[in-house]
Amino acid sequence: MLELLRIHDLALIEDAELEFSAGLTVLTGETGAGKSFILRALDFLTGERMRRDMIRPGKEKAVVEALFVQPDGDLLIRRELSAETGRSRIYINDRLSSQEAIRELRPSLIVHTSQHGQQKLLSPAFQMRVVDEFLPDPALLTQRHAAMEELEGLITQRKELEERAQGLVNQRELLEFQREEIEKVDPQPGEEEELEALKQRLKDQELATQSLGNALDLLHGDISLADRLSALSRQMDEIARMYPDFAEDRDAVDTFRHQLDDLDARLRRNPAGEEEEGDLDAVEARLFEFSRLCRKLNRSMNEILRLKDEIAENLSFLDACELDRKRLAKQEQEAAGRLGEILQQLNAARQKAAQEFCRRVEQELHGLGFSEHARVDMHFEAHEPYPGLEELRGRLLWIPNPGQAPQPLDRIASGGELSRFLLALVSIRTDRSESLPSLLFDEVDAGVGGLTLNSLGDKLQALARRQQVLLITHWPQLAALAKRHFLIAKEVQDGQTFTRCRRLDADGVRRELSRMAGGGDKGQALAGRLI
Repeated sequence: MLELLRIHDLALIEDAELEFSAGLTVLTGETGAGKSFILRALDFLTGERMRRDMIRPGKEKAVVEALFVQPDGDLLIRRELSAETGRSRIYINDRLSSQEAIRELRPSLIVHTSQHGQQKLLSPAFQMRVVDEFLPDPALLTQRHAAMEELEGLITQRKELEERAQGLVNQRELLEFQREEIEKVDPQPGEEEELEALKQRLKDQELATQSLGNALDLLHGDISLADRLSALSRQMDEIARMYPDFAEDRDAVDTFRHQLDDLDARLRRNPAGEEEEGDLDAVEARLFEFSRLCRKLNRSMNEILRLKDEIAENLSFLDACELDRKRLAKQEQEAAGRLGEILQQLNAARQKAAQEFCRRVEQELHGLGFSEHARVDMHFEAHEPYPGLEELRGRLLWIPNPGQAPQPLDRIASGGELSRFLLALVSIRTDRSESLPSLLFDEVDAGVGGLTLNSLGDKLQALARRQQVLLITHWPQLAALAKRHFLIAKEVQDGQTFTRCRRLDADGVRRELSRMAGGGDKGQALAGRLI
């Protein structure tokens, strides 16, 4: 049960606190005063979205909080909407929570029925969901969903396999050409880099050998540098003997002659040690093959090596895909068989559930002012979720008067009839629920009047004896049945508009019922009779 609701800085509501009670509570007021927004605030609190432009101008955030009294303890929910970011935060018992968590709790907290719900009622898909709630074995729906997911997954795999295979079939000639060209060259991972390095080493070695030969030629050619230096050394001996000042020059020439002898010995040995093995022409020829292959396939060597693996994989896939296709086709047929068995059970269960559902709805409608001859039926049509399989899906048919042919609900039901249908559905659905959520009715009495209004009031009272009911109404006859009455009104103060929520005492209830009844002496008289 909803015990307390507080709203801060949301739309026209600056600060409102509503303390509810068990039984029937009504919210009344002029059209546009903001009655429906009280229930929208509860929707926001329990997981629905709210735009940030609904925050009062100049305020940092809007806050909605509520206290629910439940058999296993009190539940405090608070939700804040930020004006800066438009994001919201949810707290359950003062602990930060998520929208998923609050949406899971919602069915046990509130059931909101409004005029928008009438449009849902006209949807065959919604009608079918309601009937499915009456299935003797709800697990059939879970099994159907799981079997359908399995089948759809296999269908998707098969289609992807076939699409890929068809694409590769169209490319097979190209793939085989590319494979043949690559196999002619047969490049190996890292081979190009190794050849480039070897090529550079062989070139360096060739250049070094040539330089060594040239150096030796200079030392021992036709005009030998070593012989001439020996002759120079002998001459310097004579010069130094006669001219002592040249003694140092003689020693320098002699030192240089010995250095040349050492150089000659070193040049005659291989300074690099063991020579690099390899044929430079063969290396360059191999690299040319690589270059030509790269130009032909318009790819780098690394890309060609990856392409080689892709081609092998794709051609192998083409060779094996027929077996995979047959395997998937077999699995698909097996999954379709399992789904077919589940659908047979589900179709039979739905027909049985529809009978109970229609019987329960008829009972509720008879108590809401419909003729005892009014009937509700469910017309089933077969749909094919998969070729050869049939799933029955229903649509509500309405026979309000004897002798009339059954017609879909959306074609013949008036607004008042739809309001009572909706009330009947809420009644039987919550009757089957393990929990007893608070029922929020937003003008569910639209289109209803006269004696039918009394039947609607009786039904609301019966529901209120079982669980909490919050009702927005413009009918004084219904408002007079409430255990607690709130007046929602607009006020303008200092150039700003506010929505005020005020609980009425006995005198306030009398005045409000008189207003709702048209005011004046007649309104007061009707209000006096209702209280």
